[in-house]
Amino acid sequence: MTIELDSEQPGLQQQTASILRELAIAGKLGSGHIVVIGTSTSEVAGKRIGTSGAVDVAQQLLAGIREVQTEFGFDTVFQCCEHLNRALVMERALLNRLGLTEVGAVPVPKAGGSMASAAYRSLSEPCLAEHIQAHAGLDIGETMIGMHLCHVAVPFRTTLRYIGEARVTTALTRPKLIGGERAVYRMEEQPDATFCD
Repeated sequence: MTIELDSEQPGLQQQTASILRELAIAGKLGSGHIVVIGTSTSEVAGKRIGTSGAVDVAQQLLAGIREVQTEFGFDTVFQCCEHLNRALVMERALLNRLGLTEVGAVPVPKAGGSMASAAYRSLSEPCLAEHIQAHAGLDIGETMIGMHLCHVAVPFRTTLRYIGEARVTTALTRPKLIGGERAVYRMEEQPDATFCD
């Protein structure tokens, strides 16, 4: 299924790259960072999630993701659908580097989703893990990626809010802030003259 867009609008690959690039710049994402991608190709095509998945749509989105990933150097993981318990497709090297536990399945469009299926087949040594704590996320079509983000997730509003017909939600993360009223969170802030004993 190829999505026809208004000639004035950029294509799916360009929309995806634009949104992900904006997120990468805002979050200073690079080597060592992980971005979790959740996608409903059905929603991109203007259908209800889980009803009209399309691998060729996934390929267009994947091309935009790879373009930005290559530019910035971060790692990407792809969330499967609920039928595979939202497991994550990733390169085995990343799984090993993070010490994650592998789970067994091969995503296909009907069990895993079109994007997870396409991503799995594009990797050099693909595997699945059950959980991860990603530094940022791109959710295309409201697929609920929050379970795979580090605490604390912070919504980030990109200039483009849709890819095809799918609403897009993005998030960055930050460390939990600890301390009380005397805590300082930035190096340039100067504490007052009151000291702890």
